[in-house]
Amino acid sequence: METQPVMSSFPQEKSPSFIEQGLAAIGTGLGVFAALLLLAILAFQLVFWGRIYPGVSVNGIDLSGVRRDAAVELLAQEVTYPLSGELEFSYEDQAWALPPIQMGMIFDAKGSVEAAYKVGRTGWPWDRWDQRFQAMREGISLSPLFVFDGRLAHQTLDQVATEINQETIEAELSVDGLDVYVAPGQVGKTLDVWTTIGGMGQLLMGMESGEVPLNVQSNPPLILDASQQAENAQRILSQSVTLNVPGVSGIGPWTLESQQLAGMLKVERVENENGATYQIALDSTTVGQILSQIAPSTKLQPKDARYIFNDDTRELEVIEPAIIGQTLDIQASINHINEQLSQGEHNIDLVFDYSLPEITDDVTAAELGIDSLVSSQTTYFYGSSAARIQNIQTAAAQFHGIFVPPGAVFSMVENIGDISLDSGYAESLIIYGDRTIAGVGGGVCQVSTTLFRTVFFGGFPVEERYSHAYRVYYYELNAAGGVNQNMAGLDATVYAPIVDFKFRNDSDAWLLMETYVDPAARTITWKFYGKDEGRSVEWDTTGLENVRDPKEPLYEENDELSRGEVEQVDWAVEGADVIVNRTVYKNGQVHFADEFSTHYEPWRDIYQYGPKTSGCPPEKKKDICEP
Repeated sequence: METQPVMSSFPQEKSPSFIEQGLAAIGTGLGVFAALLLLAILAFQLVFWGRIYPGVSVNGIDLSGVRRDAAVELLAQEVTYPLSGELEFSYEDQAWALPPIQMGMIFDAKGSVEAAYKVGRTGWPWDRWDQRFQAMREGISLSPLFVFDGRLAHQTLDQVATEINQETIEAELSVDGLDVYVAPGQVGKTLDVWTTIGGMGQLLMGMESGEVPLNVQSNPPLILDASQQAENAQRILSQSVTLNVPGVSGIGPWTLESQQLAGMLKVERVENENGATYQIALDSTTVGQILSQIAPSTKLQPKDARYIFNDDTRELEVIEPAIIGQTLDIQASINHINEQLSQGEHNIDLVFDYSLPEITDDVTAAELGIDSLVSSQTTYFYGSSAARIQNIQTAAAQFHGIFVPPGAVFSMVENIGDISLDSGYAESLIIYGDRTIAGVGGGVCQVSTTLFRTVFFGGFPVEERYSHAYRVYYYELNAAGGVNQNMAGLDATVYAPIVDFKFRNDSDAWLLMETYVDPAARTITWKFYGKDEGRSVEWDTTGLENVRDPKEPLYEENDELSRGEVEQVDWAVEGADVIVNRTVYKNGQVHFADEFSTHYEPWRDIYQYGPKTSGCPPEKKKDICEP
């Protein structure tokens, strides 16, 4: 019986092909190479850990493999130019030899080593290896780093300058009493330190020794003919000089006596068509000081003429003439005085600059574009004291008859002038902080409020406006003496120079302002005359909102009051908020709209009492201590 071969169900192993065997061998070789390369890189890194890479040098000094601290010591020993170099400075027969370090050049050994150490250690990894290979193949040489201390160079040259610099002394005529003597001059010399420092830059950058030119400026004095100048000086001192203000009476004259002139006499340089000459003249500084003292009393500010508009003739009428401004031209006067003295004159007119005002005495309404009354408002001040009325009149007068140019912003503070007792104001009640106190100018806000309403109802833009801290009943009075609460929120306060009221004349014509105060009727009226542009105003008010009751009365002791005397110094009023909206039309079209938001604080009664007044300690109730 034949035996059949048994077939296995497992696959038979297949011998690898030649190609497969080769690829496996290559892979194994690459792995070995990569491992060896990695070991080589690690070995290189370990060898030069903390050391400068091969091929790197500074100033030709090879630092390959040198540690940083050792490299610093090496460079410090080798780079000696700041100490061993020599910069030679000379001027005429003087010479100075100085090392660069004394001129501020300091070798930065540590910085130079750090720059060398960073070679091959900055940038991307492939950039670093590229630098390392370049250093090993070709070498990388770095320039040494230096620090330049300009202050040290300046100090050194300042010391040199003390041996060179020389003051320029102009030849002068000295006066002993009325005797004239000539004093010789001296050539001035000045070392230009900065230019000299700049001149040594090329030597320092090349680390070379050499000569550095000193830049010395020469300032020669004026040379004078003593005999001619003495004759001129004696003529000047022969009599006193009188200074006059031409064309104006009541100002000056001023006299300079001969002895006074002698103290001011000196040599002055005078330009002429032939070049320059020198002559005896009064010292400009001294004469200028004298004229500066004279100047304020001779100064006149230009002042516009003031006008009113005649409603019948529709023309302007002058109520206060214009003033031509004049300012003493001090330098021109000095020149004129010396010119006149050189010609033997001793009665001399001073020189002035003149300025015309913008509004002269002959301007017409047509020239300013004024043709009618464009706004008028009246406010009432019933119950005002005599002092308050005086202040209202004084303040209102400052604005009567003045103009506002087209497009200009008018500032009340800039035009009201000095608010003081000397300028006609009296002490009256004003709001200061959280108190109503006696102060100069109380009542001026009646004038500013009237101006605000003239601007408001005239349809002109308001640029700056502040309300009062609390409601003041004067500004809510009507013609009958009653209170119109709809006027709340239409007040404006000023407190020069901090708090101002401003508006803009946005019309094409000038505005003429007129103010009229009637003390008997207790009224102030403000008028605007300008160009009728068909303006109209619509407005509404929220009325008093968020009404807040006053706080409890406050009682304070006042040492200035007598025992038993009680005086009320503030009066209670409710606080509230008011919003007033305005729409201005021009020929039926909306010109602009704006809103005025006002916040009034509640105000309480405040009483003051004399020391030891019975029943008046602050903890007592109101009805115990009341005037």
